[in-house]
Amino acid sequence: IPAGIGNVNADWMGLLPSKLSAMPLKHLAVPGSHDSFTYWVDVQAPVGPDQKVYVKYLATMFSVLAKKVMVKWSMTQNLTFMEQLDAGIRYFDLRVSSKPGEPGNEIYFIHGLFGHKVRDGLLEINSFLSKHKKEVVFLDFNHYYAMEAEHHVYLLGMLQEVFGSKLCNNCAVESITLDYLWDKKYQVIVFYHHPSGQGNPVMWPGNKIPAPWANTTEPNKLIQFLETTLKERAKQGSFHVSQAILTPRVNTVAKGLVWGLRNYLVERNLPTIMSWVAAQRPGVDGVNIITSDFVELTDFANIVIKLNNLLLSEQDRKAR
Repeated sequence: IPAGIGNVNADWMGLLPSKLSAMPLKHLAVPGSHDSFTYWVDVQAPVGPDQKVYVKYLATMFSVLAKKVMVKWSMTQNLTFMEQLDAGIRYFDLRVSSKPGEPGNEIYFIHGLFGHKVRDGLLEINSFLSKHKKEVVFLDFNHYYAMEAEHHVYLLGMLQEVFGSKLCNNCAVESITLDYLWDKKYQVIVFYHHPSGQGNPVMWPGNKIPAPWANTTEPNKLIQFLETTLKERAKQGSFHVSQAILTPRVNTVAKGLVWGLRNYLVERNLPTIMSWVAAQRPGVDGVNIITSDFVELTDFANIVIKLNNLLLSEQDRKAR
């Protein structure tokens, strides 16, 4: 991030006009990041249990070389957690895993390779939220690998220990406005896509945050998919994630081996994706959370945050 503009979006929620802070949060545009914690992966650690058998085989065969290639393809973000928060990102897509064979119940972020300990990431988020009292984050724990019952107990306990009274109770999505969250001093909405979260009042079920995935390398197919899934967006009862991301296929990885995801797949197609994002509108039938890879490559967060101005009339804008 160029010097001096790092913190422009650190308090964007708190700075929204009162008309918007009174609206259901599911009607506001919120920037998010895909595979949010992959800005650092451990090349020394074994290949993660989320990988296919042939990838594990290759990684054993060409250990370091294969891992260097994997790093190029598994890093979908270059900003640390604090940098993403400062830039305005408020939704995080999280995949977690234990390290098979490691004693204890430690949990790590994962995407092909192991990343940081989850606890360190959560502490970083919490320290940001303690300084920025009106900012609210969505933590979407949607993939779990190599985790037994005791790992879930450990992770659920950790979430409650780190965030404490900042955790928002699972309730009707329609009733969640920024005003409501500020009043209750809630700053964290955790979605726990696993049965072990059920019955825990501060863990929201995964069905309250659908994030349909296009699974395509073609920008035109992606946009068609985003349009269709927005039209089908549940009218009641859930937030909604539009994943503005392209997914590498094995042959894409082979072609782009030398360049990595960022150069080969993302940069060439970003203009198409970003022009779609910029043309969206939040509100009842519009976008809510939008996620992207490499959120720093463009003015992604700014573009998404500014969409909220479309919900203001001319008079509201003059009054600001």
